[in-house]
Amino acid sequence: MRCPACGSFDDKVIDSRQADDGSSIRRRRACIACARRFTTFERVEEAPLVIVKRSGERVPFDRTKITAGVRAAAKGRPVEANDGVAIDDLASAIEDGLRLDGRGEATSEEVGRAVLEHLRELDPVAAIRFASVYLGFDDLADFEREVTLLAKRTAPKRHS
Repeated sequence: MRCPACGSFDDKVIDSRQADDGSSIRRRRACIACARRFTTFERVEEAPLVIVKRSGERVPFDRTKITAGVRAAAKGRPVEANDGVAIDDLASAIEDGLRLDGRGEATSEEVGRAVLEHLRELDPVAAIRFASVYLGFDDLADFEREVTLLAKRTAPKRHS
């Protein structure tokens, strides 16, 4: 590591500890040449996640697109009122799921389906709103079909 004061590459690590809930390591260093102390952070370098759009275009994954779409669908719903924490958690869960897949890429359709599945669990009304845009509802029958599917998934299971 190059010293920010003198540019020397000789330093020693004085202290190491976890930072950012364990997602990075904070290292306190001292330069051997000038004795100046400085802090560095070490993080895992994640492989880029690529989204393949319907047109075939490949674009880098952008979680802000997920949060923006979910925020629009959840506008005025209790999900949004919680400082967006649930929405950010939803976006993180989707991104983690795509990364754990190991392929390094996913289709925009896969992302949309994942958002819809997570949103159905989080808020059924927001899920219907999201589905109406994502699936391109044209008439009332599309809404009826989605509500019926949602009702079947959320109906309490009967034990015989």
